[in-house]
Amino acid sequence: MPTYDYVCEANGVQLEVRHTMQQQISTWGDLCELTGMDAGDTPLDSPVKKLITAAAVVNRSALSNPEPACGGGGCSGGSCGL
Repeated sequence: MPTYDYVCEANGVQLEVRHTMQQQISTWGDLCELTGMDAGDTPLDSPVKKLITAAAVVNRSALSNPEPACGGGGCSGGSCGL
């Protein structure tokens, strides 16, 4: 399930949430319902904006290869972190 970032225009709170691509989130009330968060003093009908975030890019060959690109070992000083 994809992750999306939203910001509420009324209170400036930014939230990261997971939901299906078909689900439409347009108000603070929608976000609160989805996350189980208390709305606080912010009106439930306050608009929220979906933020554009960078998607992770995965090399196609990495999906079928169980080994990391570095060969799976000895990455001391390398940047792969595996």
